[in-house]
Amino acid sequence: MFGAMLDVWFLIFPFAFYFVFKLLWMKYIHRKWQYSTKWILLEIIPPRELEKSPKLMESIFAGMAGVITTPNPIEVYVQGFLPTYFSLEMVGSEGDVHFYIRTPSNYRNLLEAHFYAQYPDVEIVEVPDYVDAIPVTIPNKDWDIWGTEFEFVKPDVYPIRTYERFDEDVTGKMIDPLAGLTEVMAKTGPGQHLWLQYLVSPRGNEQGWVKEYGKKIVDELTGKTPEEKIGVFRRMGHDLFEVGANLHKGLLAQEIEFKGLEAEKKELGPLEFRLTPGEKDILKAVELNMSKQQFQTKMRFLYIGRKEGFDKSLVSSFIGGIKQFNDMSLNSFKPNNETKTSVYSLFAKERLRFRQRLLYMHYRDRDWDDIDNTFYLSSEELATVYHLPDMAVMTPTITRVAAKRGGAPANLPIE
Repeated sequence: MFGAMLDVWFLIFPFAFYFVFKLLWMKYIHRKWQYSTKWILLEIIPPRELEKSPKLMESIFAGMAGVITTPNPIEVYVQGFLPTYFSLEMVGSEGDVHFYIRTPSNYRNLLEAHFYAQYPDVEIVEVPDYVDAIPVTIPNKDWDIWGTEFEFVKPDVYPIRTYERFDEDVTGKMIDPLAGLTEVMAKTGPGQHLWLQYLVSPRGNEQGWVKEYGKKIVDELTGKTPEEKIGVFRRMGHDLFEVGANLHKGLLAQEIEFKGLEAEKKELGPLEFRLTPGEKDILKAVELNMSKQQFQTKMRFLYIGRKEGFDKSLVSSFIGGIKQFNDMSLNSFKPNNETKTSVYSLFAKERLRFRQRLLYMHYRDRDWDDIDNTFYLSSEELATVYHLPDMAVMTPTITRVAAKRGGAPANLPIE
C-alpha cells in the first residue's frame, strides 16, 4: 500500500492540498498587490464657517464609485487584484481632532475634485502618517491598547439611523451626529489617542446581491410568499402518484380530479391595511437604502495610550457616541466579539496580547485582505458616520481652515 502511494502521490496530493495552497497563495498575492500600491494620507481640514449638511458627502462618495473596475482572471488569481478601497479616518490625538483619507496616490485628483466641488473652502493637505508616531509593537511596558471591529446586528439591507433623522423637533435644525464623537476625542490627554477607521470599497455587480437579498426582506415585510420552484423529477413523481391514486376511478368511469403541485395563492388585502405604521416606516427605509450606492465596509476602533494615563472610560464614552447611529427597529452597530480585546478562560493573558497586536497591525496596515467581518453601507449611511462637521459642532480642537481661499484680482498688473 505504501508503494502504491509512492507511485500515485503526484496525482493525489495536489487535490488534497489545493484549498490550503489556494488560501496561502491568495493571501500572498493580495499582500503583494497591496504593498505595490503607492498610498498617501490626506488630511481634510473643514472650513471654519461650514453650514452644510452631510448630504453633500453623498455626492463625494458617488464620485468615489468611479473607481470600480472589472478584473480579468489573470489579474485576480495571478496578480492578486484587490478592489480599490479608501480608508476614512477620524483621529483624536492628545486632544486634537483630525479627519484623514488614505488613498492610492493615483486617485488624489479624483478626491480633491469632488471635495472642492462640494466644499470650495475646504483644505486638503498631504501629511505624514500619524501611526508612525506610535511604537510598532503595542502593548508593551509603556503603552496599552483597547480595540474592536464593529458589525451589524441585523442584515445589511436594514439601515442605521441616518443624518436625515437627526433633526431637532422645535427649531428644525439638524443635530450633527458627529458632535458626540468629536467631543470624546477632544478629551484625550497627553499620550492618549482615539482612532476610528472605515475601510470602504464601492461595489458594482455585488450591489445586485444586496438588491436580491433585500427583495427577500421586502417580501417578508409585505407578507408575500416566494414562488416555489418545482423540479422536473418532483413533478414527474407527483404525476405518477396522481395517476396511480385515480386509476380505480378511471376503471369505474368515475370523475377524476388531479391536484397540482402549485400552492394556492392567498388573497392579500391592501398593503396599507396589513402593515402597522412602524412596519410601513421600516419597509420605506429598507427600499430607500437599497436604492443607494453600496460600499463594502470594515469598521475598526482603537484606543491607544501610555499606561500612566490610560483611562478605559474613554472607550465607554466613545462607544456610547457610536450608539447614537443605532435604531432598534432598523439596524445597529455592535462590537465584534472575535476581534474585541477582551479575552477570558484559558491562557487569557497570552491570547489577549495576541489579539491586541493583531488588531493594531491590521489598523496600521489598513488591512483589507481579511474580509470576514465586513458589511455594506449605503452612501447615505456612510455620509452619516463620516462627514465634515458643521459650525454648530463647538469642539474647539477640531482643526479648521483659518481663512477662506480666494483667487487673485482680475485686474492685477503683470510685469
